[in-house]
Amino acid sequence: MDTPLTTQLLKRFAPLESLKWKNLDALCRKTQVAIADQGEVLLKQGDSDQRLIYLVSGKLILTNPDGTIEIIESDSVKARRPISESLPRKYTVTAGSAVEYISLDADLLDVMLTWDQAGTYEVNDLRSLDNDTGQNHWMTALLQTRAFRKIPAANIQAIFMRLEQMDYQAGDPIIKQGEEGDFFYIITAGTCAVTRETPLNSDGIRLAVLAVGETFGEEALITENKRNATVSMLTSGKVMRLSKANFQALLKEPTIEKVEYSEAQITIANGGKWLDVRLPSEFEASHQPGAINIPLYFIRLKLSSLDPDAQYVVYCDTGRRSSAAAFILIEKGYNACVLQDGTKSVDA
Repeated sequence: MDTPLTTQLLKRFAPLESLKWKNLDALCRKTQVAIADQGEVLLKQGDSDQRLIYLVSGKLILTNPDGTIEIIESDSVKARRPISESLPRKYTVTAGSAVEYISLDADLLDVMLTWDQAGTYEVNDLRSLDNDTGQNHWMTALLQTRAFRKIPAANIQAIFMRLEQMDYQAGDPIIKQGEEGDFFYIITAGTCAVTRETPLNSDGIRLAVLAVGETFGEEALITENKRNATVSMLTSGKVMRLSKANFQALLKEPTIEKVEYSEAQITIANGGKWLDVRLPSEFEASHQPGAINIPLYFIRLKLSSLDPDAQYVVYCDTGRRSSAAAFILIEKGYNACVLQDGTKSVDA
């Protein structure tokens, strides 16, 4: 058993098949096909770890708390979805044979889905930097940074719309040690050197080399302190920058009402409507009774099909995509709230 991990393999699974190839390629670089022997436990009933398990080959045994079992074969329809994805997990999952499987970070995948569906709405001016033929996929690289993953989903579009492109030549300084912090930077082409002056070395000690997709400048904006290092271009290149005011404002959660599942049920009972903004493949696997399915990337196009007088409870798996969708709806005058934390812990 030695199946290589490729983008084509990832496209077998839902909702991975919807990702742009650059994000699929990024996932390929961050993970691999793992092997488990017969009898090995992959997931335990009651666990809440943020992992998604996809079965590549072999068979898995799902054991219910009451002792009943279900067998999933790798070529079955159920194997297209993550195995026992609801949290806390309902089943213990054991290898029923030697198996190959993929384990993904559920939170990273959700960020990628949100970016794919929400982050490209109105950024045509940035696409020339993110072309399919180049290697500078800075948006994909940025997406995987911990700092970016903390930014509220509803602010993703605003951030990319407010970025300003700057071109630099090799040797040009971008920020200087001791200056006031004024911008947050993202490298989109080329490489940068980070240096720090010391009393014994006025030329600066090189601390790091930064590449495409890496960021700098946020520390001075957050702490209100002066720059503690100089960042200069090692090669000719480009950066995107976001002003201090925009950086600080967009790190904050926008005002979107979030409701617990029990509150959402009351809203629905009083005439409200479920709005599922996940992908069709996710919707088909499970959804709230009577829910309308409009994937996040179609929200703007389908606004006219929504009832302006209705109260919508918007949901996805985690609350990230639904927050982005609700923000759009509210901006357009619709009544919308978000299901807190999505449906991961809700029986659909």
